[in-house]
Amino acid sequence: MKKILAAFVGSMALASAPVALAADATKELKMAYDADPVTLDIHEQLSGGILQLSHMTFDPLIRWTKDLGFEARLAESWERVDENTMRFKLREGVKFHSGNTLTTADVKFTFERLKQSQDFKAIFKPFTGINVIDDYTFELVTSEPYPLLLNTATYIFPLDSKFYSGQTEGGKDKSAILKHGNSFASENLSGTGPYTVTDRKQGVRVEFERFDGYWDTQSPGNVGKIVLTPIKENATRVSALLSGGVDFIAPVPPNDLDRIKRDRNSELVTMSGTRIILFHMNQERVEAFKNPKVRQAIAYAINQEGIAAKIMKGFATPAAQMSPAGYQGHNDSLKPRFDVAKAKQLMKEAGYEDGFTITMMAPNNRYVNDDKIAQAAAAMLARINIKVDLKTLPKAQYWPEFDNRAADMMLIGWHADTEDSANFFEFLTFCPDADTGAGQYNAGNYCNPEIDAMVQKANVETDLEKRAAMLQEVEKRLYDDAAFVPLHWQDLAWAAKKGVNIEPVLNVMNFPYLGDLVVE
Repeated sequence: MKKILAAFVGSMALASAPVALAADATKELKMAYDADPVTLDIHEQLSGGILQLSHMTFDPLIRWTKDLGFEARLAESWERVDENTMRFKLREGVKFHSGNTLTTADVKFTFERLKQSQDFKAIFKPFTGINVIDDYTFELVTSEPYPLLLNTATYIFPLDSKFYSGQTEGGKDKSAILKHGNSFASENLSGTGPYTVTDRKQGVRVEFERFDGYWDTQSPGNVGKIVLTPIKENATRVSALLSGGVDFIAPVPPNDLDRIKRDRNSELVTMSGTRIILFHMNQERVEAFKNPKVRQAIAYAINQEGIAAKIMKGFATPAAQMSPAGYQGHNDSLKPRFDVAKAKQLMKEAGYEDGFTITMMAPNNRYVNDDKIAQAAAAMLARINIKVDLKTLPKAQYWPEFDNRAADMMLIGWHADTEDSANFFEFLTFCPDADTGAGQYNAGNYCNPEIDAMVQKANVETDLEKRAAMLQEVEKRLYDDAAFVPLHWQDLAWAAKKGVNIEPVLNVMNFPYLGDLVVE
């Protein structure tokens, strides 16, 4: 197994001056996710798995609370200077795993790197810069009034600028971000978080150890070692928990919810989800997809409620839009529209009554029942004479194919990174623009500049009622245009053996704050 340089350097640097933790971190946690992080570079990919890793090994400036408020972390306070500027006071005395001390230089380095990241730069587009006042005071500046500044600050996990600067022995830039490539940052890590990575073998096992120099001495967390084993197969993952092989698993497949509830040694935690699951229809690959009637026909042909009831066993909420209830853009008037007869009529009106053949791709270990969902959708499309050549792949193989837009229809799930409706649109329906990062995950190559302009206008509207009305109109326009095929919002479920108190560290964003986990 590959040793991680950060852990070695950090243990050497801190051996002479250990910092006492609030709780004795003597417990070990064995956990199984459906996949392990594809990289250690937290700016290489914007995904749930990478955000889970970020909260284990780094700390953000601020983080979300269970009720979607904000909690101080590396930024101990903040105040608005003017309508475009927010000033932050950085916590003093925080150490990185390497032993280096956190300062505003690290925040500036991180901010500039995020602006260069292919996956993150669209989120940070509203920001024009960062003003460093002193070692522990800095300001984030936006080009216009921005209602989501604090939301975005939850994605600034300060990197160790000294650790990630310079060149490797092979002459490579340590700060480089390489998508699906081998870089220094993809294999080495130095954060401020509760855990260091001590061993890692991609796809097999990742070991984490509690960082002796962790700044949060008030944390109740008492887990000193975590072993993460990726188990793709749902049944195998659940069996590992029920047999005592692991202590904590996620996700729990709908088919096994009752099985875990019946087990006296296990506890199940469920939560309504905000991750939308949808299909894109690639208009650059399929001429027919440029016709809105064909797109509408596909939307009418796919039975969202049937998928939620039968495949998801009721553990999902059928969707007709991206914004879940509670988000500003959620439009109550939009309903799922399954109607095969209507779908056939639309295909006839569009001149495609005899149908056509398309390719479809989906992952088979990223979302709950993702491969089964794709299979069901393919069967439903056959009823309107669209023949589907379906291919499903493991997550690690799927994302490069998704980035290359390798199929005519592609499945994706999205949780709004800013807990706001606009984030869905910016990444999934905006006209693709490689320079700005807009439409980074728009695998349908859908483009409606008028709708994009509506979102951009909403993004500088600080009157929340006006902003909500604008975003709800965006959802209506996308619905009428059948810009994508919404399926459902995926509910969340985790399970652990009794005595592993996971409920307090779980959240709707699905990145558990494992540094605060208490094991009895």
